[in-house]
Amino acid sequence: MIKAIALDDEILALKIIENYAGNIENLSLEKIFNTQSDAQKYLNKFPVDLIFLDIEMPSKNGMDFYKSISQHTKVIFTTAYSEYAVDAFNINAVDYLLKPFSFERFKAAVEKVKITTGKDEAKYLSIRADYKLHKINFEDILLIEGLDDYIKIHLTDHSIITARSSMKNILEKLPEKDFLRVHRSYIVPVLHIKTIVNRNIHIEDFIIPIGDTYKDAVMKIVNK
Repeated sequence: MIKAIALDDEILALKIIENYAGNIENLSLEKIFNTQSDAQKYLNKFPVDLIFLDIEMPSKNGMDFYKSISQHTKVIFTTAYSEYAVDAFNINAVDYLLKPFSFERFKAAVEKVKITTGKDEAKYLSIRADYKLHKINFEDILLIEGLDDYIKIHLTDHSIITARSSMKNILEKLPEKDFLRVHRSYIVPVLHIKTIVNRNIHIEDFIIPIGDTYKDAVMKIVNK
């Protein structure tokens, strides 16, 4: 099921999207918003797979709003202006719908989301950081460290990507069989767990403590 929201300053445009979305299987339009502040509050609390997003809005431009979102979310732009199309695809928009668009055109855009979700998420983590969308091979992740509202993704080439996200949100984007939360501040790939000494996981030069809440789950994986 694709969880989506829609943001547009025009109520009529939102009602059309709501009507169209209600006729597509495996698409759940969770909320509609006509102000960016309300949409941002929702995104800060709940993971979303897709945003239907207008571009010309009274406050922040829709593209700038999308770039500011901390969680990785796919976007379909819905706008009356054709001149933003190139910029939209440069930031990896799934599609660009020019108003007024038909139900068939809307449905075709959603089908693209289903295709990319099935292909990309099997091998890659996509996350927005430093005003860029990073596509990270799961096998290149050494560990993920949580720091308040941010995470640090340590990679096998010793580089680090810092992004705004909760540990809960990032864990939902990782394949359950391959990644394990071992502490309130650490997620590790099962592949890289080589040694456990005194309830500490050793991964290269890192020593990662196993939290009391997670120790049984860790030992089940390790003893398989």
